[in-house]
This record gives sequence, structure tokens and C-alpha cells, in this order.
Amino acid sequence: MPEDMLWTRNRPGRQRPATQGVTMASSSTQGIRTVLHPVSDLASATAVYEALLGVPPTDESVYYVGFNAAGQHIGLVPGGGPQGLTAPLTYWHVTDIEAKLTELSAAGATVAEAAHDVGGGRLVATVADPDGNLLGLIQDR
Repeated sequence: MPEDMLWTRNRPGRQRPATQGVTMASSSTQGIRTVLHPVSDLASATAVYEALLGVPPTDESVYYVGFNAAGQHIGLVPGGGPQGLTAPLTYWHVTDIEAKLTELSAAGATVAEAAHDVGGGRLVATVADPDGNLLGLIQDR
């Protein structure tokens, strides 16, 4: 472990790097409520997810199929969609996407996709954690 890394204890027996100099914003998360899955065959994947979730799709097009089940939105994107996904991507819903991007950047994340409107007042963005894992953010206005 590098000598300059600071550690704090947040619970007995658990350690995490300190976020020295990072001011936490009041941009709380509302949890993971959206997950996108890249698929190679949209029709076949739709049948599987419909059987899994027990509900029909709420959104269907040639470039996206979405399901709403148990408070979650599950999206299927053929070929990984415009993001080029190769693995599922979870989206954390937030109250202030710009504040959360600033907070995450200060903590060491890298903005992969800046906040932008995808329609209906919904803003989305993605960041990469220090290991390159993508984390999605959504703010509904």
C-alpha cells in the first residue's frame, strides 16, 4: 500500500481510503433503478427477460427494449447500443447529476460520458471508477 494513502475506519474491521479534501454535496442517490444489458439478438433476449420478469416490455423498438418490474427498469440494447456496452451497466438515480459528477471526480472517478439530455428531461452520464468499471447516473427533471 502506498505510504501517502490515508485510511479511515468506518466500521470495526473495515477500512476505506479517506476522501481528503473532498466536500460531499447534498446530491444523494436514490438507488440503482435502471440496468442496461447489451444483447446480440434482441428478439431472443426479449423473450428471456419477459419470462424472467413476468411482465411484457413497456418500451419496444429496433434499438431498445425496456421493462419495468418491481420498481426497476431493465433495458436491452442490441450490440451494446451507442455506448458500446460489453457488460451490464447500472444507473444510480440522483437528485443533482452535475453535483454528483463533481463529487465523484474529486473522489477519483473519471467522467466517461458527460451529462446530457436523452429526452423527456432525463439527464444521463457515466463515470469510470479507478478500475475502469462504468457507473451510470440518471437525473429526472
